[in-house]
Amino acid sequence: MLNKTVQDAINEQIKHEFFSAHLYLSMAAYCDAINLPGAAHWMRLQSQEERAHAMKFFDFVRDRSGRVLLRAIEQPPVEFQSPLDVFQQALEHEREVSALINKLYEIALKEADYPTQAFLQWFITEQVEEEKNAEQIIQQIKMVGDSSAALLMLDRELGARAPAPA
Repeated sequence: MLNKTVQDAINEQIKHEFFSAHLYLSMAAYCDAINLPGAAHWMRLQSQEERAHAMKFFDFVRDRSGRVLLRAIEQPPVEFQSPLDVFQQALEHEREVSALINKLYEIALKEADYPTQAFLQWFITEQVEEEKNAEQIIQQIKMVGDSSAALLMLDRELGARAPAPA
């Protein structure tokens, strides 16, 4: 049985994961609007990945005989300054999500909820990868600049991203 404190914290995390999915979809729409289909593709896949993360939490609560209570999510930003700004905001967001996952782990630790601690290990590792990927793209955009032929080549590379394995 899932402890109520942990259940409430996971329900809050589900909200954050669904917000992340909306945020990345908003970023994809922006990238489409400025004619960067590769970056838009990358962001759409990122959105799908975040929705999958929300569903992992959803299923975990159910598996532990808890109750999922979906909460309202805020509207994500819809305007960005540049492709660099998009990825900088993505990195900042991933850092916030990492902090939320760490806080959730601390709650599981305090509540001596060992199954949740084990479950969260995957997310902790995933967040290291998420931050690294965003940081790498930021560095590449900084190298090529926001409005150059090299940006179009980077966009093609981003468009080659394959979906994450399920």
